[in-house]
Amino acid sequence: MTDTMRSDTPTTGAGWGWIIAYGVLSMLFGLAALLWPFPATLAATLVIGVAFVSSGVFALIAGFRGTGAESRGYSILLGVLSIIAGVVMVARPLTGAISLTIVVAAWLLVRGVAEIALGFRMRRRRWLMVALGVVNILLALFIIGTVPFSALTLPGFILGVSFLFGGVTAIMAGIDHRAGASAFTFPG
Repeated sequence: MTDTMRSDTPTTGAGWGWIIAYGVLSMLFGLAALLWPFPATLAATLVIGVAFVSSGVFALIAGFRGTGAESRGYSILLGVLSIIAGVVMVARPLTGAISLTIVVAAWLLVRGVAEIALGFRMRRRRWLMVALGVVNILLALFIIGTVPFSALTLPGFILGVSFLFGGVTAIMAGIDHRAGASAFTFPG
């Protein structure tokens, strides 16, 4: 058997198959989350709950060990609140999912109001900013009007879309890498 690769010719990017495999797996997770958004929502809530508990523990440690720091009280308070929120999310994931969904709805509502206010102050493309604000307010009202159903599926759908598009991106990067491009870089 002879070696057909020469050092002066471009080689196939090492690991391109793993990048594509990651992309396919990510797409499959995304499709599963879109098909079964309720279990995906519960999984996401549990993961976020564990993240809250972990960050709360570290905040408490920083607060108690950071002698002389001005932010000790803040760190301890943040740690306690994070642990409580995390424990609630892990122990009662449905409650956690509802809380996450209400936060998303509140964010859309505040954002929509701010966009409308900004839109009326703009000189050009005012209608576009106002329309964006109205759409975000309508989305917020839709979410609020459909709780708890939206809370049981919205985080799962968001996760599904994210994993699906992330998978497509990885597959395209793997194909480019196989053709000789650097993995996950911007074209030059």
